[in-house]
Amino acid sequence: MTPRSAPAPVPSTPVRRPLPRPPRIVVVGGGFVGLTVARRLERRLRRDEAEVVLVDASPAMTYQPFLAEVAGGRIEARHVAVPLRTTLRGTRVVTGRAIAVDGDRRRLHVRLPDGTPTVLDYDELVLAPGSVSRTQPVPGLAEHATGFTTLGEALRLRDAVLTRLALAADAEDTERRRAALAFVVVGGGYTGVEAVAELHDLARSTARRYPGLDAAELRFELVEADAGLLPELPPALGAYALARLEDSGITVRLHTQVTSMSGGLVELSDGERFRADTVVWAAGVRGNPLLARTGLPVDPRGRLRTRATLQVEGAEHLWAAGDGAAVPDLAATGSQDEAPLCGATAQHAVRQGRVLARNLVATLRGGRLVEYRHRDAGSVAGLGSHRGVARIYGVPVRGLPAWLLHRVYHLAQVPTWARRERIVLDWTSAVLGRRDLTAPDLVEGALVPAARPDARVGLPA
Repeated sequence: MTPRSAPAPVPSTPVRRPLPRPPRIVVVGGGFVGLTVARRLERRLRRDEAEVVLVDASPAMTYQPFLAEVAGGRIEARHVAVPLRTTLRGTRVVTGRAIAVDGDRRRLHVRLPDGTPTVLDYDELVLAPGSVSRTQPVPGLAEHATGFTTLGEALRLRDAVLTRLALAADAEDTERRRAALAFVVVGGGYTGVEAVAELHDLARSTARRYPGLDAAELRFELVEADAGLLPELPPALGAYALARLEDSGITVRLHTQVTSMSGGLVELSDGERFRADTVVWAAGVRGNPLLARTGLPVDPRGRLRTRATLQVEGAEHLWAAGDGAAVPDLAATGSQDEAPLCGATAQHAVRQGRVLARNLVATLRGGRLVEYRHRDAGSVAGLGSHRGVARIYGVPVRGLPAWLLHRVYHLAQVPTWARRERIVLDWTSAVLGRRDLTAPDLVEGALVPAARPDARVGLPA
């Protein structure tokens, strides 16, 4: 018999195992901190060393220090918005709102613009969602006031000024006319002072276009609960700012609070009562509500408590910086236990972002973390046309030189040369010609309200 041959072996199909993904760094917030961290990581990380994902509800970063000039019509709104996807070439940008953090499983829950929920796993998470307006239990605040922290709010206020003046020019009712020409800004810090100055300049320029309006009819009120303006600056500069605002026709009320604004009737703690269509709430900010929902320790202003290395206290693989982080200011004392906290300024946010990116890379490579330590270079504030105040390394500056410093400093901080060029062109156009005083809502035949239900003060941007 012929022996039966053995069956030929069947080749086995190799099992394809999924390749391990590189560590994922998720950054929440596309503001000063988020954009700085992502750009730095793109430069420092080796190819495939880590995946960087940035999550923000807006597809663009807004350069907030120029919001006042947007509201005043000196800068086109698009020119202070930096598109994230075109700026960050090596970062995955997710347009959505972060709603919850699962620290145990290292998951970030996100809601996309259409309401669809999604989940992002992370190895390291940076929380920098920014801040929202800090509110008080004032009757009528949510319905009648608007904040001044977003590009949409700046545009809304610009249109509110233009439409109110158009209404007043044709109003026959005296009380209606007075309410339309009354503007109240609450808060005497940088935001409030710059907002009232630019909105006042805009209103005066617009009033000259209407034969039936007199700029003397405009009523601008700046309300501040403390004893002076711009507490971050020396008292002499705050006094100078107050004098310049009052010289221009703005009423400044110190030691005063808004007690009610129900129905458009503004009531102040000094007994003054008057109707005003437009109220701007610029009385400080607090941490984004997302931070409190993490269950981690926050300070009274809703900011996550962090170590000097920008690691969140009581958590692993979690970092924070910027407006939403209570970061010890080691440059003030040198001791983390005794140090005051860094201020909520763009200057600190950008520099913290650089240190945070460096520490993230060090974490991936098993390197040594560094502490954030930065000596405040100073502060600048604009007071309208060709006036300003500044403190540069302890040296006080005021008037035209401070105004120029304000513009030069912030122009240099704007991300990308393309945006800087457009802003310079806007300034040049405003000097050579006239500001664009067209309100889109007025073109459509509808008066824009100063506050809308979908833009209430205190809600996250």
